[in-house]
Order: sequence, then structure tokens, then C-alpha cells
Amino acid sequence: MEPRFEIIRKTVLLLSLFALVTVITQMPRATFADSSSFLYLPLLIKGTPPELLPRINAPNFGSQAIPFGQTAIAWFGYLSPDSNYADIRVGYNNQELYVYLAVFDRHLWYDENPAPARLEQWDAVTLLLDMNANAHSLSPSSYRFVAQLYGDEDPKYKAAYRGASSAWQPVNLSFRAKPGWRGNALNDNRESDRGWAMGFTIPFSSLGLSSAPAYGTSWRMAVLLHDRDQRGGPVFPIQTWPPQVYDTDPGSWGFLNFGIPAYASPKTPKGTVLVRRPTENSPLVPDADVGGTSSNQCPGDEYHIWNEWANRNYGNAPDFNIQNQSDVADWPCFAKYYVTFPLDSIPPGKTIVSARLTLHQFGNAGGSEAKPSWIQVLTTLGDWQENKITWNNAPLAYENLGGSWVDPIANFPGWPGVPRTWDVSLAVVKAYQQGQPLRLVLYEADSDYHSGKYFVSSDTGDWNTAGRPTLEVKWSD
Repeated sequence: MEPRFEIIRKTVLLLSLFALVTVITQMPRATFADSSSFLYLPLLIKGTPPELLPRINAPNFGSQAIPFGQTAIAWFGYLSPDSNYADIRVGYNNQELYVYLAVFDRHLWYDENPAPARLEQWDAVTLLLDMNANAHSLSPSSYRFVAQLYGDEDPKYKAAYRGASSAWQPVNLSFRAKPGWRGNALNDNRESDRGWAMGFTIPFSSLGLSSAPAYGTSWRMAVLLHDRDQRGGPVFPIQTWPPQVYDTDPGSWGFLNFGIPAYASPKTPKGTVLVRRPTENSPLVPDADVGGTSSNQCPGDEYHIWNEWANRNYGNAPDFNIQNQSDVADWPCFAKYYVTFPLDSIPPGKTIVSARLTLHQFGNAGGSEAKPSWIQVLTTLGDWQENKITWNNAPLAYENLGGSWVDPIANFPGWPGVPRTWDVSLAVVKAYQQGQPLRLVLYEADSDYHSGKYFVSSDTGDWNTAGRPTLEVKWSD
């Protein structure tokens, strides 16, 4: 006789599949690199529902080397003197998966006599993967990769495991774990370090695959960040992506999707809606920069960057910066942009044909040395307040949906600035169907120095209304 839980699970699954068939027939055409395009099967009895778990849509670079600045971006953590923040970058090509962590950390410590069982008791990263997107327990499709900070690549500072029943078993797998760091020195007590990095390169052949997964394939993924700030300890609490990860329960992990989702509607537009803040004092289209904003860019004061930088609010600034780079020492320059567009001006019961975000650029960091930036657009599920949002309390990204190249400005043409656009059609489709506002985040995985790009915000004066962030939605019956 089947256990009661299994009977309930199968019943729920059958009902969900019936609902899925019904809903699909009523949806616009979409290509989605996500196992949970619009409807999510309720396979979890407890914990975070799958539809609320974040996902990273990894770009495919085919036969080319993976370009660092075009990898998918995500993040997690809380920045303070005793806790760390991390950016995640993910990409893949025909041969391998690349996952990179850039960690903001003021004390860098490694084990001078490493052993596999102790790797996670120092500054280290654990990467969890499961090739079964519906898994809820460990199996041979589950993998765990651990890498500890060190000065150079060294096999003594990494380990691999594979799932077996409810436990992890050590295995001999070929993968790279390349560390990097910036600061005074490893294993010292000075408080002048800035951070470290770890790049995992995992050949698909090491996972038993002959090639990269097909477009649209979904896996489970999680990241655990380990931190130690003194030789004698203590080991600080683990920070994770997504929050509340259980390392033996892949059902609590986020989603890793192979390919960037795309959306196309065959319908002809019947109407257009433009959404932007009408006046400087209007509450519509709230937006905010967090981190290294235009007025707080690249501060050097050590107390400020570890105690105040991540807790400052700049929601009323008339402009904003978007910036990142590969040198983790310069993280006080990094900045993300949050903006929310109400969608209630779109008539109910319509089909979204297309949607475009327009921002007006007026400058950039680095002058003539600046390079183009691939600025990514992401969605978030969490609400936030314009006068309270900070780097630390801002909602995490839900998923990335592509991006656009933004060039430096050699000669400013005058206000409202240079229009830059992003296709946000799929993001609007999902928000509109759920009766939610469009909540966006813009960030980048840039590698170059001087990567900051400056834009006009919703809070600019009424003399520059045309420069405010604008959403254009085309809809059909």
C-alpha cells in the first residue's frame, strides 16, 4: 500500500496537470526557459512554494568562451562588519557551466591545514545543483561543490559530493574552483580587506552529460556562503541563495534555467499605454538607486562603507547610477536601480503584445575610458518604499529577463538625455496576468572599470518630464 503522503502528492499532481492543460490553451504564445512558465505545480507540502522561489536564467554562449560581463546576475546576503554580501554570475556554453561569486568581506581567512570536512568552516562557497527540477530529496542527480578561499587554485581547497539517499557522498569529479581576493593580506587581523571571489567551472561531462542541457531545461540550484573573521573563530551564520535553503532538500533550492526566456505575441496592437510619473511630487512610478549612487559613488572611508553604505536611502535623488565590475575591491562603486510601474491603466482582459522600458542616459563614469555595458533587467516580487529602500533591505531579484547594451556618451546632446530601451514584454505579461504592478531591477555583471552609467530618475524636476523612466505597453483584444 502506498503511504498516505504519496497518494496525496499524486492526486495533487494530477489535478495540477489538468489545470495546466486548461490554462495553456488560453495563453498567448511564449517561449520560456523555465519549468514553471505561468502555472506552478504545488509539489511542496511545506516550505516556500515553487512559484515564489527565485530563478536564474543562464545565457547560452554556444561554442564561444563565456563572456564575464554578459553572464546572468543575481545576489544575496546582508552587508555589515560581521556579515557578507555576494553577487552571483552564471553562464554556460556547449561544454561547461560557469558560476562565479563576488563576496564583500573585510576579513579573509583560509585553513592552513585544509581537510574536506573543514572547508566550510572558513571563508568558502558551497554550490548545490540538482538536474531534476522536481526533486525533493537527494539522489544521484544531486551534486555539491565546495571551494575554500586560498591564494591560488589548489585541489586541497575544494571537494565534490553526490547525493545518495539522504546523505552526501564524496566523489572524484573534475571541476575548477578559481579563487581571487583583494585586500591587505590573507589570514591577518587588519581590517583593510575588501572581498574575495570564487569561480566554479563545471564540465557537463563531469555530470554525466555529453553536451549542454537543451534550451528550456530547468535544474535546481542553491549557494551557501561561509564566513570566518578570525583564526580561532567563530564561524558566522551561513547566508544562502535563495533564503532558507536546506542542503539535503532540493525542493528548497532556487531554479537554474538554461536559456533566456522570450515572448512573442502574434496579435496586432489595438492600443498603447504610456506610464511614467506625471509630476515631480506624484507618488506614481517610485524609483530608487541603492549602493554607489551618483552622490555616494566609490566612497573610501572604511567606517562608512562597512557600517553606513548599505543602509543609506537615496529614493528622492533626481538621477541614478547602474554599475558593477570584476574588481571586487571597488564594490563601494556598485549600484542597482529599482523601479515600479502601475499597470492599472491597461484595460482589463487584454493580451499584451509588447512592452518597452525607456531610460534617459545623461552621462557615465570614466570619461573617454568608459566601455559599453550590458545592463540587465530583472523582476522582483517584493514591495518596497521609495524613502526607505537601501542596499540591505531591497528585495532580491526573482528572475533575470535579458538586457540591453548601453554605450558611453562621448558628447552630451542635451536634455532629456539619450534614450536607452529594454524589452520587458514577458515581465509585463506575468505582472498583468497576476494583477500586480511591474516591479523591475536593473543591474549588470560588468567586468570593466568605469562601468557606471548615469540616468534620469522619476524624481527629476518637471522641466525634464520627458526624461523620466517610461513604460510603453502595446495591447490587443
